[in-house]
Amino acid sequence: MGAEVVGGVVSGSLALLADAGHMLTDFASLVLAWFAFRLARRPADWKRTYGFDRFSVLAALVNGLSLFAIAIWICFEAWHRLSEPSTVLGGLMLWVAAGGLAVNVLSFWILSRTEGENLNVRAAALHVLGDLFGSVAALAAALVIIFTGWTPIDPILSVLVALLILRSAWSVVKESGHILLEGAPAGFDTREVTTDLVASVPGVVSVDHLHAWSITQERPVATLEATITRDADQLTVRAAIRARMEEQFGMDHVTVEIDVEDEPTVQHIRA
Repeated sequence: MGAEVVGGVVSGSLALLADAGHMLTDFASLVLAWFAFRLARRPADWKRTYGFDRFSVLAALVNGLSLFAIAIWICFEAWHRLSEPSTVLGGLMLWVAAGGLAVNVLSFWILSRTEGENLNVRAAALHVLGDLFGSVAALAAALVIIFTGWTPIDPILSVLVALLILRSAWSVVKESGHILLEGAPAGFDTREVTTDLVASVPGVVSVDHLHAWSITQERPVATLEATITRDADQLTVRAAIRARMEEQFGMDHVTVEIDVEDEPTVQHIRA
């Protein structure tokens, strides 16, 4: 990052400065991601009964929003450079961009070896991937400037990198926001689940008040109320519902409330 700042100022390259600015936020985002994982290891307590896992989702949201800010800054600077073209030293830019590319490839490889489904890891990896694209763009711009002398390629490729960053940022912000708003897990359709349980679990008459959400992307949770026939065994039906939810819908943490059909005094069993 330090080399790109110096190289960007000396060579006059916006692509290098944009990549350096992105690296600065990457440092903050990776520290935040690391802190989120450390905090998530703490056990649940009486105040936070689900533990601290949700903090990693919050970290992903913050990182995603910071990517938006970076992309907007790059576009603003690119517009300014196109309006007032400046001299760019292609040779220096080329060597600094090549060094930045090597570092970013190594960083992305390290992050991509971890679990790809974790939003926190994905957000951190997207920051590094944005840097990688920035280094590629700076490298390409340097080659064009060296061989043609056409300096507008520098801010133009910077805008292209910004658009790629925005696309990735939207994905992370959308998913983390969905989890924080208690949205249903991906692919979980409450209408389909309700129909399936009534059709596949003997003794179930109806399923109501089905709610599903995620603590993190890896920890889906659901609650439901099942009305059963009077001759059905409540414990058996409850176990069958939980088994079906895990087998068919990948939901291993389900709270089931049982109501008996046409019974004046409703009986409840909670799991």
